[in-house]
Amino acid sequence: MLSYILKRLLLMVPTLLGVLLLTFVVIQFVPGGPVEQYLAEAKTSATGSGGAEGGGLGYRGGQGVDPKRLEQIKALYGFDKPPAERFVQMLGQFATFDLGRSFFQNKDVWSLMLEKLPVSISLGLWTFFISYGVAVPLGVAKAVRAGSRFDLVTTLLVLVGYAIPGFVLGVALLVVFGGQLQWFPLRGLTSANWDELSLGAKVTDYLWHICLPVTAMVLGSFAVTAMLTKNAFLEEIRKQYVLTARAKGLSERQVLYGHVFRNALIPIITGFPAAFIGAFFTGSLLIETLFSLDGLGLLSYEAVIRRDYPVVLGTLYFFTLIGLLTKLISDLCYVWVDPRVKLD
Repeated sequence: MLSYILKRLLLMVPTLLGVLLLTFVVIQFVPGGPVEQYLAEAKTSATGSGGAEGGGLGYRGGQGVDPKRLEQIKALYGFDKPPAERFVQMLGQFATFDLGRSFFQNKDVWSLMLEKLPVSISLGLWTFFISYGVAVPLGVAKAVRAGSRFDLVTTLLVLVGYAIPGFVLGVALLVVFGGQLQWFPLRGLTSANWDELSLGAKVTDYLWHICLPVTAMVLGSFAVTAMLTKNAFLEEIRKQYVLTARAKGLSERQVLYGHVFRNALIPIITGFPAAFIGAFFTGSLLIETLFSLDGLGLLSYEAVIRRDYPVVLGTLYFFTLIGLLTKLISDLCYVWVDPRVKLD
């Protein structure tokens, strides 16, 4: 087991290097970098015009600029060094978990991520617990009543919900419940007078704001978990040990929860780490943008748009590392839940 863990940890190094190298190379060919944007904004401010002349993202921003001033700006962003030297320097910083400093927000990348993390945690925790808390019991009920009207109706509803993209559902929820009926707020995680509210009122206000975005995020993962649970239970129910347990005179409840439940939940439990972490860092960009929630997804998107390379590469490094560690934890959970599996 220890040798397997060490091998997996060592394999993470070339994976991280490959992801960072590919992204870094692509960045070198993307027009409209930080230097060009800075010059364009400076030119717009100087002329007082927001026309196409100052707003272009091409490499024409340096035309008419004093060469010494241009070199100073490049040195400010670190572009006075060759790409290979900058890449090696970046790897050295990442090795010590120094993600650098944002070009445009004048803050450490870690500080920016910590500022946005509460929003992503709120969405992720609610999405994870609601998805599994409702989908697993529903999947068990569907497996026990397989082929019944209840199973057919819930399957239809689950598949229809799964077919609707979360962003489209979010728009519909905003239009109906936020716009027409005005039951829920249209944006934000809390109200403007949050600090003035009592503890109970703060909890109510928070739940009031989080209801629509969580509903939009839950639907897709809810459907997958429910159907996976149902299929896992049906597969276990057909096995020989279930027939043996019934032949011994055990009640259906004892067979279901004493034997089938433990084995059927193995694929569900082993997926907990990936689902738990994935709820924080995946699938939330569109929802955060739609509901004006300032989380990690929106931070990454704005960094790409503004060419804030330290934030882009820093968040990419962090997300990739978390994903690789989560995959390893999922494999270890599989061995822990099912002793028959040997990773060696």
